[in-house]
Amino acid sequence: MLEISDNVQIPDNELNFTFARSGGPGGQNVNKVNSKATMRWNVNATQCLPHGVRMRFLDRFGGRLTEEGDLILVSQRFRDQASNVEDCREKLKEMITMVLNPPIKRRPTKPTYSSKLKREQTNKQHSQKKQGRKRVDY
Repeated sequence: MLEISDNVQIPDNELNFTFARSGGPGGQNVNKVNSKATMRWNVNATQCLPHGVRMRFLDRFGGRLTEEGDLILVSQRFRDQASNVEDCREKLKEMITMVLNPPIKRRPTKPTYSSKLKREQTNKQHSQKKQGRKRVDY
């Protein structure tokens, strides 16, 4: 069970892992051991995410999903399989934590008194500059 918060937990049977040989340098260990972990999780089929969280997740990470709605996470940072599995689980936990709380609405601020004065001063200076260019009537 992957616990994200008090009300959001993902059961282990929803997370499908496959393993392959990891790339990069490493000699015999890399050539013999299937340490790379690939995790698939179907976002559309899961019942463990509340509707609002799922919609924010799809909005934010929708480009990373397959056509079937699977999120694929890969980890090959570590030399052993168990650490890479845990790394995939942590990546998923981090992604869901990002969208767990709705974004805070921005409250537009009002212009300060000094900024109003400054704007008024610059407008007056600009106006006087234009007035000074007028043709003088003698």
